[in-house]
Amino acid sequence: MTHPNDDSVRALLRGRGAAARVVDGGTAGLMAGWRRFVGQVEAGYAFGLDDYRNDLDLRGLIEAAGLAGEVADEDRRFRAALTRTDVAVWESDLPNAFWVNGYPANASGELLEDLKARAGI
Repeated sequence: MTHPNDDSVRALLRGRGAAARVVDGGTAGLMAGWRRFVGQVEAGYAFGLDDYRNDLDLRGLIEAAGLAGEVADEDRRFRAALTRTDVAVWESDLPNAFWVNGYPANASGELLEDLKARAGI
């Protein structure tokens, strides 16, 4: 499905240096990517910190595109899945970037090891 603002979203994505696959996905791709990521976090994120941070960047792109209202439910679910929201695990140039603070309460495996080694938890 194509959204009416896809051209402006794709232009913003290009301007922010998003990967070609993200640009090509446009609005629908951003929404689907964030929803998929939130589900992965709830189920037990299976990848390491670099992948986790890349996925967090999706939420920053959604915010920059003015599409936060479309993922309000996923944001609530994501916040509920986090612990230690006093700890920044990534960075953002956007104000109120809640998604860069905290990490999944069920973190294990590679993500947990990376968080301990590189994010100081």
